[in-house]
Amino acid sequence: MISDDDRLAADLAAEAGRRLLVLRAEGGDAAALRRDGDRRSHEFLTTELARLRPGDAVLSEEGADDPARLQAPRVWIVDPLDGTREFGEPGRTDWAVHVALWEQGELTAGAVALPAQANVLSTAAPQAQPAPPAAPASGTLRFLVSRTRPPDFAVRLAEKTGAELVPLGSAGAKAAAVICGDAEAYVHSGGQYEWDSAAPVAVAVAAGLHASRIDGSKLLYNQAPPSVPDILICQAAIAGTLLEAISSVR
Repeated sequence: MISDDDRLAADLAAEAGRRLLVLRAEGGDAAALRRDGDRRSHEFLTTELARLRPGDAVLSEEGADDPARLQAPRVWIVDPLDGTREFGEPGRTDWAVHVALWEQGELTAGAVALPAQANVLSTAAPQAQPAPPAAPASGTLRFLVSRTRPPDFAVRLAEKTGAELVPLGSAGAKAAAVICGDAEAYVHSGGQYEWDSAAPVAVAVAAGLHASRIDGSKLLYNQAPPSVPDILICQAAIAGTLLEAISSVR
């Protein structure tokens, strides 16, 4: 059932993305652009959440972490600008805005806006998955990894499974590529924070994909500290095979 929270996550992510596009179009120094993008998007999202959901806690990459969130029943987990590096590089589209809601142990709503791709993926309108899962035309699995810090074991995983490693920016952009069928898996190890993956995971799970730690255990949110050591998002049909392969090369 689609809730007001699903719609709010989508609306806020979309509007923050629209504002970031306007800022980006103004151009200027890349460092200042990145800094202003982070700040302005954070201010917009936190102001709107305080106005529309005044009783909820907020965990944002760009804000101070209030320990009171650990006792809160509802926590919005947001990344105002995921892929800040890519946002400052002209022509790149692999940056995103993440808005997710955690309620008493579970992610219950989420949205990933990809403003430069004119796309918003959300739990308000889960992406339909092909049945059975479509294989890549080349017959080669595609694993998305970080542009700047791909995990060492990913090379061994690719060798074992015959996969192609595809570097991409924002975690949201990588998750979106799997959700949309442009890749079969997104795999990362080496540390992230909750705001990097909360919204992508909420949207991926709503679309019927598998999401877990790389050992198969559950991803946990609203933790102290708010770290997520590793993640696997993939087509559900290949999750078991990939988890077994990951275990053998770690």
